[in-house]
Amino acid sequence: MKFFRLLTPLLLTIVAILCFAPAAWAFCGFYVAKADTKLYNKASQVVIARDGDGTVLTMANDFQGEVKDFAIVIPVPTVLQKEQVHVTEPKIIERLDAFSAPRLVEYFDSDPCAVTDSVNLPAAAPRGRAVNQEAEKTSDRSLGVTVEARFNVGEYDIVILSAKESGGLETWLKRNGYKIPRGAKQLLQPYIRSSMKFFVAKVNLDKFEKSGYQFLRPLQISYQSPKFMLPIRLGMINATTEQDLIVYILSPQGQAEITNYRTVKIPSDANIPLFVKDEFGEFYKSMFQTAYTKEDRKVGFLEYAWDMGSCDPCSADPLTPEELKQAGVFWLDDNSPSNVVSPSFRRPSPTSNVFISRLHVRYTRDKFPEDLMFQQTANSESFQGRYVLQHPFQGELKCEAGREYKRSLPKRFEQEAQTLAKLTNWNIQDIRNKMKLSLGNLRYSLWENFLSWLGLN
Repeated sequence: MKFFRLLTPLLLTIVAILCFAPAAWAFCGFYVAKADTKLYNKASQVVIARDGDGTVLTMANDFQGEVKDFAIVIPVPTVLQKEQVHVTEPKIIERLDAFSAPRLVEYFDSDPCAVTDSVNLPAAAPRGRAVNQEAEKTSDRSLGVTVEARFNVGEYDIVILSAKESGGLETWLKRNGYKIPRGAKQLLQPYIRSSMKFFVAKVNLDKFEKSGYQFLRPLQISYQSPKFMLPIRLGMINATTEQDLIVYILSPQGQAEITNYRTVKIPSDANIPLFVKDEFGEFYKSMFQTAYTKEDRKVGFLEYAWDMGSCDPCSADPLTPEELKQAGVFWLDDNSPSNVVSPSFRRPSPTSNVFISRLHVRYTRDKFPEDLMFQQTANSESFQGRYVLQHPFQGELKCEAGREYKRSLPKRFEQEAQTLAKLTNWNIQDIRNKMKLSLGNLRYSLWENFLSWLGLN
């Protein structure tokens, strides 16, 4: 028992050091809410695990409608074989989203009258179909389309195509039952000129019904290419509104950034009023739209950058090594499973380093006319979209430091109001009114603090 009595204060001292040492632990706080992709009606999500020229690309499936109508056409740099295409579970993308989402944290002011020696801080088509395959090949050649590969993966029929001209490719897709939107011909042409291939998928209804899944699972492809890019133009064909895209880039090096558009950090580390705790979703959407408009609607925002081995504060536990492999990470050890990565670029050098960059792009055809091009950097600086609620101390304050603390609160509250108005473009008087209501149950109301500030109390 004596040992535990000695151990307890030691542990408390360690916790105090971790939470208050400014250089290494600047983010220590209580996580209370996160701004994940559920905030947006339609937000496409893509995971890219990249090391050298090796890439594993996972596409979350946000298709809404009858599965028989599903079709996807993705430009890829090389001809993919069956072992390079897999399906994975949506849970992996949900985990990445939860781990990297912008977050709201709480701090509680300590008693300014307390005497302490510690450091204080402010806080593809089925094989068995009955057609004349030789006649089919002749027809394909007349359209300038070559079927490079055809296979089935899970509930999907996959075809890998090459084409000489976009009109022929569009005709081939329609003849073979792929429901593609109008306007595809124009957007397909640049990829054909670049000699890219086309990964085409649709649902095998029999296999989907037998699978027991209610929703289509994410598709995952692996390939080698010096091109570090993500094609987004095909997703704009029938878009009538802005599109949200969240890209999770996993790297053994450091932060990833967009090279053909500016990458800027989302506004962060702002102290905001306490009532935002009940309105964090609306706050973040308004703040993102305000920042997006300020940057002329043509930047990508960095929302999170961190080593996957830790987090502070944590909105979700870091992914386990097995989960990271499911997300496409192929450099963790020399036993990377073949269902995650193509053997052609599996690396034998083991490392535990996985760095995640979360990029949020809101795009339209006029502001983002090009596909996204990325680069990896050696910058391992940690960053997160983080917003702080600072609770005033509510106990009795009988010392001079306490009275000075009381006098400082009105200025602090007003600064929080001004910060919130600037971030969101919300009406400042509405913010002040909400603050007064949320502060009404505190021992020191805004009015009482205002009187103290004037020296009338």
